[in-house]
Amino acid sequence: MPAKNAAAIISILKARYPRAGCSLSHRSPFELLIATILSAQCTDERVNKVTPALFRKYPGPREMAAAPLRDLEAAVRSTGFYRSKAMSIRETSRLLAENFGGRVPADMDSLLTLRGVARKTANVVLGSAYGIAAGIVVDTHVKRLAFRLGLTKATDPVKIEKDLMAEIPKKDWIWFAHALVLHGRALCRARAPECGACPLARLCPGKCAAAKG
Repeated sequence: MPAKNAAAIISILKARYPRAGCSLSHRSPFELLIATILSAQCTDERVNKVTPALFRKYPGPREMAAAPLRDLEAAVRSTGFYRSKAMSIRETSRLLAENFGGRVPADMDSLLTLRGVARKTANVVLGSAYGIAAGIVVDTHVKRLAFRLGLTKATDPVKIEKDLMAEIPKKDWIWFAHALVLHGRALCRARAPECGACPLARLCPGKCAAAKG
């Protein structure tokens, strides 16, 4: 896609979602990290219903690392894949307590040493907790919209991220992913996208295919 089209997409999205931000409720980098791990294959809305009670009982890495696994499984059961997620948040909490002084590291390489953390999760934490634009979050919405809008031809999230980083100015990386998520939920849904109401339609080479599902 020509850079001018990417710039036009950014301009339209900024007009519609000027304050786009993370929809996972959190009060600290630790809470955002755990919430993001739990959000895999789960809606943010569901995660936001689970985490308040979870963090009241286990407010920090040391408390969560010491939690009985069965208790964690029960607490996060409704987010799906609860056994794996419970193990991940307990093991990640242990690593934070033992290797990072109980603090969530603010660099990509360190975050990727934690269980259940890949680039998407690390980018969420760096961007929304620390304001660090190390990359662009690629979730299911971003993947779908980036392809439909012609910003990438890739299907692999790592390649999609590289394509987006080449097209989107770094100052917009954090905001851009959140804006695409909001637009994906509001109009450019996986099924029955509302192309007729979409302000990006004139720039979207995928709108006809999208309209057909």
